[in-house]
Amino acid sequence: MSHVSTTSSTRISMGLGAAAVSLAALFAPSATGIAAAAPTPACADVEVVFARGTFEAPGVGDTGQAFVNALTSRLPGKTVDVYGVNYPASLDFSAAANGVADAANKIEAVAASCPTTDIVLGGYSQGAAVAGYTTFDAVPAGLNLPAGLGPMPASTAAHVDAVVLFGTPDNWFLNLVDRGAPPITVGQQYSAKTLQLCAAGDPVCFAGGLDRGAHSSYKVNGMADQAADFAVAHLASAPSSAV
Repeated sequence: MSHVSTTSSTRISMGLGAAAVSLAALFAPSATGIAAAAPTPACADVEVVFARGTFEAPGVGDTGQAFVNALTSRLPGKTVDVYGVNYPASLDFSAAANGVADAANKIEAVAASCPTTDIVLGGYSQGAAVAGYTTFDAVPAGLNLPAGLGPMPASTAAHVDAVVLFGTPDNWFLNLVDRGAPPITVGQQYSAKTLQLCAAGDPVCFAGGLDRGAHSSYKVNGMADQAADFAVAHLASAPSSAV
């Protein structure tokens, strides 16, 4: 796995049922068991695994990029790799399960091949649901994962230093877009190192929220910086001056 210094541009690895048309306007843009191996020079200090929001192009999306930029600026001299979770990010919320599988596989692969790399898991909007589901203690009813895929083992959870979620869909919103979608509950092994951010008025995560603009504000409202501060404080490799 290649990596780059935080002093240069960060590498991006490419790679909720159908809802009403009004939801489209809201979302529109404004291997368990792998033996651990010794770290190699290609291993980054930090790996960000981030799931983009609905309708965003493949990659980490605008909110994800704002978070990555804020994080790397706080880690001078550290190498940071970035992986955009591979899933449709469409109005077909059931397809979010593809992202859960992809995120879990990526995290387990990094933990196995680069055991000293600190992993940060994140997501925005539907991507926050993907990231949240990835931390589950048990596969919730309504989340149809590929056969054989279950919760990540405790040994892998230990490699995930921080989880940051922006605009996580609440139960009301989940029921609006897919009545079969399970509530998003962060697993016990991750709860103490998870930060969930919801902008006031955001109809996706804020009860009674009606401000569509709030849902797309995370990249500019200071919450990306807040999330970066949280992540840095939880990174084992963070410079002492940054914690």
